[in-house]
Amino acid sequence: MKHRSTRELVTDLERHGHLVRIPQPVDPNLEMAEIHRRVNQAGGPAIFFERVIGSPFPAISNIFGTMARARFVFRHTLDRMKQLIRINAEPALVFKHPSLLPKILPVAWRMWPGRALPAPVTARQTLIEKLPQIRCWPEDGGPFILLPQVYTENPEKPGIMHSNLGMYRIQMAGNEYRQNRQVGLHYQLRRDIGIHHAAALQKNQPLRVSIFVGGPPANTLAAIMPLPEGMPEVTFAGGLAGRRFHFMRKKGYLLAAEADFCITGTVMPGETKPEGPFGDHLGYYSLEHHFPYLHVESVYHRKDAVWPFTVVGRPPQEDTIFSRLVHELTGPMVPTSIPGLMAVHAVDAAGVHPLMLAIGRERELAYQDRKPRELLKTANALLGFGHCALAKYLMIAAFEDAPGLDINDIPGFFRHLLERVDWRTDLHFQTETTMDTLDYSGTALNEGGKVIIAAAGAKKRDLADTVPSEMPLPDGFSQPVQVISGVIAIKAPPFEDYDTESKQIEKLAESLSTLSQKDGLMMLVLVDDPDFAAKSIRNWLWITFTRSNPSHDIYGVNRFTHFKHWGCEGPLIIDARLKPHHAPPLLEDPKIKARVDKMGEPGGCLHGII
Repeated sequence: MKHRSTRELVTDLERHGHLVRIPQPVDPNLEMAEIHRRVNQAGGPAIFFERVIGSPFPAISNIFGTMARARFVFRHTLDRMKQLIRINAEPALVFKHPSLLPKILPVAWRMWPGRALPAPVTARQTLIEKLPQIRCWPEDGGPFILLPQVYTENPEKPGIMHSNLGMYRIQMAGNEYRQNRQVGLHYQLRRDIGIHHAAALQKNQPLRVSIFVGGPPANTLAAIMPLPEGMPEVTFAGGLAGRRFHFMRKKGYLLAAEADFCITGTVMPGETKPEGPFGDHLGYYSLEHHFPYLHVESVYHRKDAVWPFTVVGRPPQEDTIFSRLVHELTGPMVPTSIPGLMAVHAVDAAGVHPLMLAIGRERELAYQDRKPRELLKTANALLGFGHCALAKYLMIAAFEDAPGLDINDIPGFFRHLLERVDWRTDLHFQTETTMDTLDYSGTALNEGGKVIIAAAGAKKRDLADTVPSEMPLPDGFSQPVQVISGVIAIKAPPFEDYDTESKQIEKLAESLSTLSQKDGLMMLVLVDDPDFAAKSIRNWLWITFTRSNPSHDIYGVNRFTHFKHWGCEGPLIIDARLKPHHAPPLLEDPKIKARVDKMGEPGGCLHGII
């Protein structure tokens, strides 16, 4: 089915058993988000909230809560979009398989946007305060739009074919925003909207912004697609929807004709206001900072409008499925985007951007000493490629050493890498560089370090599967626990400041100076709670890579600096404790959790689901 609106999507999901209705009034302040989290964690259906307190509009969430449901939503178009992307990566396939051509030509036609008049989205108007005012976490600074499609055009090259459709955070109320007249607009420095805003600032003119919510579900996925530069997301939306992206212009703004809602307004040069806090996808709050904001002009909606939303937090959440779907679609493009790159995986359990795994070619076989050479070129290209530039830890292994290595098998990847890496030569740091805006492990907002860990060559060691019987730890360090092969978590005292802690960790390194990489113990991770870190690899990934800054938090046993290169003879030490400058982790409200518990009891609308 080619959905033209969220209402059509609701009908389709319900008809096929993919939806549950919540008939009673539900509070958008924390309760709707808690319901969503519980159903999502249980692998449950999409959730239709019939009555949202304070709003005349119903809402739906968990649309993409499972891969099976995401594929179901796009069941009539997904395979042909995959074929088109594959042909774009390998044009010769058309000559090898001519039968593909008549299948993909209609898709290519639908990728061309088309004008529409009249537009269903302009049927009615409302106010920002009438939209579902959803707050997800107790310390959130206000209600947010949680599946926005933010549309801008480049002032240097106006027009829909030079547009950007992105998913950027929109705060509807709270802080210093004037009710109904101003909404916050949070975007990261590297996003395309930033280019458009910079061009508007250079011209000293307002930037026109349209925020779409709902409509064909393909529009939502298009807003997060990492497309090649110069390819507007609206073209992808048309191809995946199976029908062209229809638009109209009204009062100087472009409107998605079939969206459920559309907010229009302008960002004025030089104007910012505090935005946040917001419980984000790393599992912590992104704190209050100054960002641009939108002067709201109009809020349009369809007659039968439904408000779609999601909830983000410590992964996995619904956005995990978005990432998997994007990987599934774009996989064929990876080898053609960066020569030598075979596969890449931004690890969801680690918050996506903090940890990226990659497999690349290492074809310098003429050298007797197999070591990373071509891999380093590939890794640096990857750190300059689109959203991959936000990676903090990039671990890359050679394809030739294990052609069957699965990039999605995280324990297997770590075992392969730790069996081959040499901490004396294979660590490559970037310091005083940019970091994900949402990552507070760095030295300041958007600032921190990166490290490339590259491994190539034959297996060098067997990894230790137990804690060494002789492991002298200085005062304050205790409770070593095995996490995975070659990795141990150690309880460390609460973090105070870097000057104090660096001296303490150096004492730890000195006490362990007899440990060698040959012993198979490769990594020591300093944590606040070793039992929690070792309980699951998911916990360890989250703690280790969201709570450390490579330039400041990596140490080593028997470390050295040779010219400008840093390395260590013994195990690597990563300080993954919570630190005073970190953002607080996300915690649910226990009263709200208890209220949702009752919905899962016999007779409750979620009985048998949560």
